Amino acid sequence: MLPRLTLVALLAMASACGPPRSASDIDFEVVEASIPELQAAMAAGQFTSVQLVDSYEARIAAYDRAGPALNTIVRLNPFAREQAAALDAERAAGTVRGPMHGIPVLMKDNYDMDWMPTTGSSLALAGLRPVDNAFQVKRLLDAGAVILGKTNLHELAAGITTISSLGGQTRNPYDPARNPGGSSGGTGAAVAASFAAVAWGSDTCGSIRIPASVHNLFGLRPTKGLSSIDGILPLSHSQDTGGPLARTVTDLAIALDASVGPDPADPATAILEGRETPNFQAALDPAALDGARIGVLEAWVPEQGSAGTVTRVIRDALGEMEALGATVLDVEIPDMDDLLSNTGLIDFDFKFDLMDYLAGVPNAPVASLEEILEAGLHHEALDGSFRRRNERAARDTPELDETLERRRTLTAAVVDLLTRHDLDALAYSTMRQEVALIGAAPTGATCFLSAHTGLPALTIPAGFTERGLPVGLELLGRSLDDVRLVAFAFAYEAAHPKRRAPLRTPPLVNGAAPPPVQIATDPPSGDGVDAVMAVDLPTGTLSYRITVSATDPADIYGVVLRRRAPEAEGENDGGPVVVLRLGGPEESDVDGVADLSPRLLHDIVNGNLELLVHTSRGFDHRGLAPGARP
Repeated sequence: MLPRLTLVALLAMASACGPPRSASDIDFEVVEASIPELQAAMAAGQFTSVQLVDSYEARIAAYDRAGPALNTIVRLNPFAREQAAALDAERAAGTVRGPMHGIPVLMKDNYDMDWMPTTGSSLALAGLRPVDNAFQVKRLLDAGAVILGKTNLHELAAGITTISSLGGQTRNPYDPARNPGGSSGGTGAAVAASFAAVAWGSDTCGSIRIPASVHNLFGLRPTKGLSSIDGILPLSHSQDTGGPLARTVTDLAIALDASVGPDPADPATAILEGRETPNFQAALDPAALDGARIGVLEAWVPEQGSAGTVTRVIRDALGEMEALGATVLDVEIPDMDDLLSNTGLIDFDFKFDLMDYLAGVPNAPVASLEEILEAGLHHEALDGSFRRRNERAARDTPELDETLERRRTLTAAVVDLLTRHDLDALAYSTMRQEVALIGAAPTGATCFLSAHTGLPALTIPAGFTERGLPVGLELLGRSLDDVRLVAFAFAYEAAHPKRRAPLRTPPLVNGAAPPPVQIATDPPSGDGVDAVMAVDLPTGTLSYRITVSATDPADIYGVVLRRRAPEAEGENDGGPVVVLRLGGPEESDVDGVADLSPRLLHDIVNGNLELLVHTSRGFDHRGLAPGARP
């Protein structure tokens, strides 16, 4: 059994924002634990890989269908404990394969495994059984990783909100009312919620980077051909890439080293011929940004932007990079909008790539996109795009030739910009707007610049908006400059860590979600005001009962929660402000349950609020702070 944490540690970890911890510092709850931390603890005999599997599965049981009901997992691996036990036996016999040995991971449900279905989160493919493992799955198994299960994705990877006929709607752990990005939204939400140490997604146009951005994670869309897509259910072989999402750069580097490399089954990996396979861990350098030149795409990151917006968060992060020795300058790609138009290949590839993939799987339940449509086994959110793409009669057309030429022109323009300004990377926001509410159309994606050129792009946690939602900064580099981008991220993380775990998925207590946290007042209840309040972190709700006994009800104006004036320099400007009404005029005894926004939940946990009772005689205000569990 893993050590249990005190409430103080629970809240500290739930709101953690700091650099990777050393093995000597950590009390080994799996929440936010890094791969090196887990390895050091297993090496010290503090727990086994089997116990890790049990711990992650307990978190999935507590939060994937219950609590915030994130709905990230399509299917758990029934052999996960068996795989972990075999790796534990190897360790006991003196064999450790490497840093991934015994580490539980999750895979997006478009990666082939010969012992589990590959569904693309489509009901039409629920029974599809591949005959072998995807290249990256094989590499991970050889490295000693334990496959915990498969994550939900936007059906057949064809969107960015992660809704599907088989898996339903995945939710964002920072705000379950909002979507988790996509198409690897199940992967992103699962990593953010510590359902695994690290997890794999795929990126055709943003499907790794967008979930990384909205989940405060690191995610690399690699140079096309750096990682094999063999055994990944295709959306577009021309644009598909695959790889990990991680909570730290070190974890990302370890995961990349375990899964990239040449593969004869993927012709795109021929780009690695005559080259050494990149070593990401060896390139991690806390001084990497010193002397780097970064061009900011001003069209996507305008200099204007009020405090707390995506733009301001990105600009502030770039300022921090500049302070670390980078030269940051605004640049533009002339006629960028025109260059980007009509450069996507998904519509040309999807129908035919899917047909080819299904033809290679014995006894596949369907043979084509047309059969999926005829059976009506797809989600209505995909119906329009599936039918449009199914209308394409042929793959090779003059229109495809024109699109390929436009892609070459776009790529040349980007490389020319990098060369003219002697830039190491271009910078912009992964999403120019906050992540959308479920049901609303997401806006502000910038994914196509990397996806339509084949150039690598890395999303880095840049901070949070005023509403408490994560923001991702994207760095795009030259072909096969992936290692350098990851080094830049490592240097930034070392100096300005922005990782903050979602409060809605706190550490477990005795294997279950913790009970509500009591909120104490300072000064304590009494003197005519009695307050009983508690926050349930998984559901994000505040329960309260406030009794005002020393004042005639006719003299009571209201009972509210108020945000205190910021104390730290650099926080949002402004004075105290009312953020939640609890009771109104003449109400001396108020009780209820209130849903808390991400910012309000963060404010309560961090003691930024006060209880204010306003009467004809003035104000009674008391600070709020998390206390002991009731």
